[in-house]
Amino acid sequence: MKRVVKDSFSGLPREFWWLWVATFINSLGGFVGIFLALYLTSGLGYSASFTGFVGSLYGGGAVVASILGGFLADRIGRTRTILAAQLATSVSILTLGFADSAAVIAVMAFIVGVSGAASRPAIGATIADLVEGPERQKAYSLNYWAGNLGFGISAAVVGMVAAYGYLPLFILEATATFACAILVYMKVPETGLKPNRERSQDSRFFSGYASVCRDWTFMGIVGMTFLMSLLFQQAVTSLPITMGIKGFSSADYGMVISLNGLMIVLLQVLLSRAVKSARPSRVLAASALLCGYGLAVVAVASSLPFYFAAVAILTLGEIIFAPVIMALISQLAPAAARGRYQGVFQLAFSGAALAAPISGGYVIDHFGVNVIWIICGALGTVAAIGYTALGRAAAQRADESESADETTGLASAASR
Repeated sequence: MKRVVKDSFSGLPREFWWLWVATFINSLGGFVGIFLALYLTSGLGYSASFTGFVGSLYGGGAVVASILGGFLADRIGRTRTILAAQLATSVSILTLGFADSAAVIAVMAFIVGVSGAASRPAIGATIADLVEGPERQKAYSLNYWAGNLGFGISAAVVGMVAAYGYLPLFILEATATFACAILVYMKVPETGLKPNRERSQDSRFFSGYASVCRDWTFMGIVGMTFLMSLLFQQAVTSLPITMGIKGFSSADYGMVISLNGLMIVLLQVLLSRAVKSARPSRVLAASALLCGYGLAVVAVASSLPFYFAAVAILTLGEIIFAPVIMALISQLAPAAARGRYQGVFQLAFSGAALAAPISGGYVIDHFGVNVIWIICGALGTVAAIGYTALGRAAAQRADESESADETTGLASAASR
């Protein structure tokens, strides 16, 4: 066991661990996304409709950030993008905490959504730049684990801090985000390629993204990832509605969904290591089936153990999915366009966060509470078939990319 733990945390550069620490601190202080709806309704007395509108603006900002952040990561550099995004997040969160009018709250929620998510493509690209070969999947797994570990602690303490008022939560998150920005700027070197004549045309916004969109293998995988993201979103949108309709309390839902975070914290590192040598397409297909059919269990759920089982199966799929898909995307992306590839990849998640509540609510209202979970099983099946079909082309591209990375590494070592 000691050897397993050592292997799971060794072999990564020091710069990655500074990024890991920043990810943990940032998620540890990520209070606003957790309590924003409660703050607007209970704290300020706004209606549910206005709260939903603000939530949509927050999510819409993340959609914009996926594209903007990816472009900036390639254009001005990874570290500069992270610094600018997190400094803007710190200021905008603090402004949101002091906002006293509906218009200012709405505008600042959108800005927080943009700035808060703009660093994600740059972080994904930085990890790809820092870590080469098979260790890259481990790095993504550990970074994903850091985010979930910090989020779990944050969710547990947010209620205790809120007992003293909501403003301290805004101040704490702004402070944590500012600290992360400085930490990354001081400890993580700029890994992005510097602009030159060969890259000047491709560094333009529209032409740069046009080349990404013409990569049909990559775009196909992004499409399947969007379906997977819709599945993940149902656990936080349609599941509480379903449990409420079937007579379960909000406390019951809280216990059920808490299993997701607990399993990720306990099992992420070990399960990621277990699938390290497996073919990515097979892991992704298995993940899609686990997520889809795990949620399909909800259609026949009649007691809490069924819901716990559904979330457990879903979480197993999520755990093996996250590091594999992130590593595969990094391998498909050319080094000079990693930011934009990461941006389009992140768009699958932010787009699903916008689409899932609307689509899930519509299906439940018009077709019944069980149909949405049958659809989840179908979406998982489609995603599994899609990942399998795209797997050969993606594997060939990934192997070529890995060989290029090794050649670059050898050339760099020889020059030293």
